[in-house]
Amino acid sequence: MKTVLVSAVLLIDRDGRVLLAQRPEGKSMAGLWEFPGGKVEPGETPEIALIRELQEELGIDTWASCLAPLTFASHTYDDFHLLMPLFACRKWEGIPASREGQALKWVRPEDLRNFEMPPADVPLIPMIRDWL
Repeated sequence: MKTVLVSAVLLIDRDGRVLLAQRPEGKSMAGLWEFPGGKVEPGETPEIALIRELQEELGIDTWASCLAPLTFASHTYDDFHLLMPLFACRKWEGIPASREGQALKWVRPEDLRNFEMPPADVPLIPMIRDWL
């Protein structure tokens, strides 16, 4: 079974809310809410992939020094295994805006359970809630 490496970020605003993005129609798991990020391409580190994805998807810039490793998800789907490091980030330049048709929402950690998320993301919720 193929392992897919995806890097994700917990963007945390000044009010302690985190940003969720809704997967757009036409993608697998469309309609589910997830933490921003994307696949790590060959030759990239998870941090570099995340910096690239944040520029492409949200139009914001951050730096590797602002990405703190928080936890990770390891989940087997039907046709691949997902390994997803999750970083915390409190510092970036720009205002996050949808660039790929995805809905965005700032959410309080205690409200994360109210959003339908991919199976790999669900076990991260209690840890995030406790950490924040």
